[in-house]
Amino acid sequence: MSCVITLTTDFGYRDAYVAAMKGAILSIEPSATIVDITHDVPPQDILHGAFVLSAAFSYFPQGTVHVAVVDPGVGTDRLAIGVEWRGHRFVAPDNGVTSLALAAGADAPASPAGAAHEAYDGPLPAGAVAHELTDSRYHLADVSSTFHGRDIFAPVAAHLAAGVPLSRMGPAVSSVRRLGLASPSVDKDGTVRCAVIHVDGFGNLVTSARREHLSSGACEVEVGGRRIAGLSRSYGDGEGVLALWGSAGYLEVAVKNGNAARTLGVSRGDEVVITPCG
Repeated sequence: MSCVITLTTDFGYRDAYVAAMKGAILSIEPSATIVDITHDVPPQDILHGAFVLSAAFSYFPQGTVHVAVVDPGVGTDRLAIGVEWRGHRFVAPDNGVTSLALAAGADAPASPAGAAHEAYDGPLPAGAVAHELTDSRYHLADVSSTFHGRDIFAPVAAHLAAGVPLSRMGPAVSSVRRLGLASPSVDKDGTVRCAVIHVDGFGNLVTSARREHLSSGACEVEVGGRRIAGLSRSYGDGEGVLALWGSAGYLEVAVKNGNAARTLGVSRGDEVVITPCG
């Protein structure tokens, strides 16, 4: 049975990088089904890649291998890792690009004080196992210091798809890099302090808050100097600025038939405060 391998990168399509990765995969596991999540992540934008991966991965079948290469630290001492969690395998640089996917549906730890805009080492979610990808038997013969997507991550994904256990790829690791911006904090009174982590193509503001962060359904959302009372069910409900649960499971701020980022003058990294009501 063919194994699915997904690709998420910032490589674009004008160069040969994506094709070279696919060629490396198919040379090892010709039966693999390769699906592009996106190659339009803005260059070096780890958080954008992390969001896109987290929004898509769970809709693929169990056993899928997800390769995420947004890797400004390629060739440095950053680790290359593989993670198994909830029936999915992730292959990526250890720079936070997997952190939102590994927090999806789980109680992600809050970022340490002072780390709101920094990557930090955080524990794996319950049930996850991770290994450093150090065994050269599962890499291409000649590894470039500038293209680990082709020479390490793609071959490892192909070997995993062919049935090689992740445990053979290298030593186990107990933590992964996480993105501080993606971890909301919750005050004693239930107030959630989070941030905009993504602005989609419609100008909708995706925050880092998920349902499990809110103690009750009724709330007030404050962002960009605007207070929004209550949550809407869809982008078409009400008028003006709306707050609602988006399809990826995060609280979003939108403008009906408009662009919330432009209307509110808000961009990624700006604070959002969610206050429970009642």
